[in-house]
Amino acid sequence: MAESGGRTSKEQAETAEAVRWTTTAGEVAETGQGRTTIGVVVVQKIAVTVTREVPGVAALGGGMARAFGALRERIPGASAAQTSGANVEVGEKQTAIDLQIIVDYGVSVVELARAVRRNVITAVERMTGLQVVEVNIDVIDIRLPGEEEAAPTRVE
Repeated sequence: MAESGGRTSKEQAETAEAVRWTTTAGEVAETGQGRTTIGVVVVQKIAVTVTREVPGVAALGGGMARAFGALRERIPGASAAQTSGANVEVGEKQTAIDLQIIVDYGVSVVELARAVRRNVITAVERMTGLQVVEVNIDVIDIRLPGEEEAAPTRVE
């Protein structure tokens, strides 16, 4: 029998058969040695973080979501909405991601969407092991030069 790293191909096949994916609130990877759960919010945060890293992305999410997130940041003990602008659906071994972005004026929307899609797919698949079947990008606005985001009302 062929051996690989001290394990026979029969043992490797049995281990591969023991891997099972299910979904409830997140993904569950189960092997003979234990289970790993990845929450939906993890996929959302990865997608939002790598989307923000692409030059030309001015912001994520609609105005209300960003305003609530900014308000939440000002409340002591509250956490900021880090997943604003990203909705994730999770299946057994796959995930689909919907993003709402605002782009900077003058940027090629087609090239920007291609770069965002590539970054999101690469990062999510590398970090979670899930197959990204689609990344839908909804360009909801363009930020013009000199245009600043309106400051939300201060909460005290």
